[in-house]
Amino acid sequence: MDAIIFGSTNNSLCEDFVHEMHEEFEMSIMRVLNYFLGVQVKHMDHGTFLHQTKYCKELLKKFEMDKSKEATSPMATNCYLSADEKGKSINQTKYKGIIGSLHYLTASRLDIMFGVCMCAHYQSSPKESHFSIVKRIMKYQKGTLDVGLWYPKGVEISLVGYSNLDFVGRKLDTKSTSGTYHLLGDDLVYGIVRSKHVLPYPWLRLRLNILLLGVVVHKSCGLNNNFLTLDCIYNTFL
Repeated sequence: MDAIIFGSTNNSLCEDFVHEMHEEFEMSIMRVLNYFLGVQVKHMDHGTFLHQTKYCKELLKKFEMDKSKEATSPMATNCYLSADEKGKSINQTKYKGIIGSLHYLTASRLDIMFGVCMCAHYQSSPKESHFSIVKRIMKYQKGTLDVGLWYPKGVEISLVGYSNLDFVGRKLDTKSTSGTYHLLGDDLVYGIVRSKHVLPYPWLRLRLNILLLGVVVHKSCGLNNNFLTLDCIYNTFL
C-alpha cells in the first residue's frame, strides 16, 4: 500500500490529478491531510502547523520517560561527548532503539537534530555518559511537546542561504565541520552539516577558491547574495 500527498493553490489542478489517478489505479481519496506517518497537520486560516505531539508522547511512554522531570534544553552548552572507552557500557539494543525513534522525531523537531546526531555516533559501543545525554533530550521533549514547524500564509518568498566553516573543531577526530542552511521565506527548506579531515594548507586553498570561484559564480549565475556565494564555495571546497 502506497500513500501519496499532493496539493496545489489551484483546486482544479487537484481535481484533474485525482481524476487521472482514479483512471489508472484503484485508490481512495482522504481529502485534507491531518495525519501522516506520525506527523500531525493542523490547518489554520493564517498558516499550517506540522508537529509530532502524539508520536512524542508514545516515544516517552515506550522508554519509560513519560514521568520524568523536564529539561530546558536538549544539551548543555559545555557538553563534549567522546568515545568514553573506560566508561560503563549499557544495553546497546535499547540505546539504538531510542536513537532511531529520536531520528524520526527530527522530521519536525530540528532543535534536537544536533544532539541526536552526536549521540548516534556511539551506537556501536554506548556508555552511560552517552545515555545521560539521550535521556536529557527526551526530558526536553517532554517539556516541548507542542513544538513543531510553522508555515505561515502570505509571506514574501525569498531564498536566503547561510554557511559556516570550522577547521579542526571536533576534539574527537580533529575533523573540520562545515554547515549550510537555506530559508525560503521564513521557513527552513534545506540544511546540511559535513565533517571531513583537514586538507593541506586549508586557508590558502580556501582563499584561492574564494577569489576564483566567487568571480565565476557571480558572473555566470548573477548572484548578488554573499551568503549564497559562500555556500557554493564551501560545498565545492569540501
